[in-house]
Amino acid sequence: MQFKHPELLYALLLLLIPIIIHLFQLRRFQKVAFTNVAFLKKVSVQTRKSSQIKKWLTLFMRLGAFAAIILAFAQPFSASKTALNTTKETVIYLDNSFSADAKGANGPLLERAKQDLYGQLINGEKISWFTNNTTRKNIAVKNAKEEILKTSLTSKQLTPNEVVLKAEKMFSENKNSDKRLIYISDFQQKEAFPSLGENFRIDAVQLKPISENNISIDSISATSKNGNNISVKVNVSSGKVIENTVAIAIYNGSELIAKTAMDFSENTSQQAIFDIDNTIGFNGKVQITDSGLNYDNTLFFSLNKPTQLKVLSVNNSSSNFLQRLFNSEEFSYTQQDNRNLDFSKISEQDCIILNELDNIPTPLTEALKSFVSNGGSLTIIPSANVDINSYNNLISPLGLGKITELNKQEKKITQIVFDHPIYNDVFETRVVNFQFPKVNTYYNSITRATPILKFEDGKPFIITSGNTYLVTAPINTANSNFTSSPLIVPTFYNIARQSLQLSKLYFNLNKTNKFAVPITISQDEILSIKDSISSYIPLQQAKSNKVLITTTDTPEIAGNYQITKNTIALENVSYNYPRDESVLTYLDASTWENVTTHTSINELFTSIEAENNISEFWKWFVILGLLFLVAEMLLLKFYKR
Repeated sequence: MQFKHPELLYALLLLLIPIIIHLFQLRRFQKVAFTNVAFLKKVSVQTRKSSQIKKWLTLFMRLGAFAAIILAFAQPFSASKTALNTTKETVIYLDNSFSADAKGANGPLLERAKQDLYGQLINGEKISWFTNNTTRKNIAVKNAKEEILKTSLTSKQLTPNEVVLKAEKMFSENKNSDKRLIYISDFQQKEAFPSLGENFRIDAVQLKPISENNISIDSISATSKNGNNISVKVNVSSGKVIENTVAIAIYNGSELIAKTAMDFSENTSQQAIFDIDNTIGFNGKVQITDSGLNYDNTLFFSLNKPTQLKVLSVNNSSSNFLQRLFNSEEFSYTQQDNRNLDFSKISEQDCIILNELDNIPTPLTEALKSFVSNGGSLTIIPSANVDINSYNNLISPLGLGKITELNKQEKKITQIVFDHPIYNDVFETRVVNFQFPKVNTYYNSITRATPILKFEDGKPFIITSGNTYLVTAPINTANSNFTSSPLIVPTFYNIARQSLQLSKLYFNLNKTNKFAVPITISQDEILSIKDSISSYIPLQQAKSNKVLITTTDTPEIAGNYQITKNTIALENVSYNYPRDESVLTYLDASTWENVTTHTSINELFTSIEAENNISEFWKWFVILGLLFLVAEMLLLKFYKR
């Protein structure tokens, strides 16, 4: 027990005064009675003893009453150390990631949490709070309650460590204040719980869904092309085997193109294939109906009207394999002899291939450097009789290193860098047992560039730096069988395709995405990304025959968008939310060391209220004093002996 005014306790010393007076009043001279009054003496002694008891009881009652009144004025109370700390700081983290849209016992988890917070926060105070995409520091509770009710779902999701670090920055530097982080989340499994310091304490409320099953559209990809038709494959997954079938539909804009059903009674992963007419482009959307999370029930994608990629080969050797590769509507393929090269055509190309030139003249070197710096793609295939200095004058500034002497030694091309973008989606499995192509001679290279194909001893066969590629050996039929190998098609086809960085079917939001739009714009012109509601100006870099576009934080909402120049629509581009939250697996907050867990938001605030409660006892001491006075009055009135 503690006192608000402990200095008043010194008044208890005054209680010694009535005690001393009472003791002096009890002192009497001893008298000896005569024998003939013995009976009267006995009666007198009994009366005196009764009177002394009454006086002692009266003294006790008065002392008790005065002591109780003094203690009441000192205002006794009991409280915890937390309650006594007048400087309190509270930071609230509310998880509004897509997984918080799962259904709980009382509706969607986030909606229930917002309502509970609204009811528990007390007006008149100031708090700091944040979500995965908003931060508010030291604002009035009235405003905070209104903003919390307006909190919406977001594709961004903070890890536990990121939440702790962000909360730490929102607290003041006052070491004496009582700091508390209220952590409200479903704790979807993303990374392990971090170790905590002693700067502040955490009270966690784990929001729990009633079901951990969710059906999600994971991805969509183009699998084949036949004329103007493109086949797209949609991958759909379920958290567990279910008996019901799930309908999946594909739309072009608002027009329903096709619909089918998927059966998850035996497998948690299913695929659907749709054929699409791509003669004029396709503004697509795939949709399912599922009672789990809503955000992953729709996936947007775009197919733009095909445009031809301009490919130029400068030849000093047979170009039959290049003609076979690029003899399609996708490419506008031209070839020139190195002795009659038209330099004016270089800047118009998307991809240039130097096919086994013996020497690279200085004018051509300078023209190619300018071409590459403007975003063009260059592939260099050496001959067996190269002028090494002229080659190095080109490849060194492009980051490809240097070539040295020619080695006359047969080597097999056995190692494929499957993770390189050139071979993305080329191989269903990492093939290791096919018929390897070989070369009879090759050039040694000194380079730090990235290899995409290697010889059996690990030395590079094809290396790349940015949008330039170097083959370290002649690939004519006299020196190599590479042009008849299955590897020739995906290698050179994808090198040409990536020269324009063509838009994929879709991009994921909250990531850095890059693509090119084949258009020439003036210095004052810009491209925009827009939908029916909003418009964004992305980071863009104009090249001689295309515009490189980079997007990171915008757009923020999944959907189909148009790339426009002024009011003219050029291409379509689609964005989707990452599917990171589709798998409903969770951490157990009770296993987080040094963290106090609560079953609900209401129980948490009840616990905080009890912890901060100060129990005052002065009323009880007033009552006790009155009881002593009443007892004294009764004693004086009814104790007659």
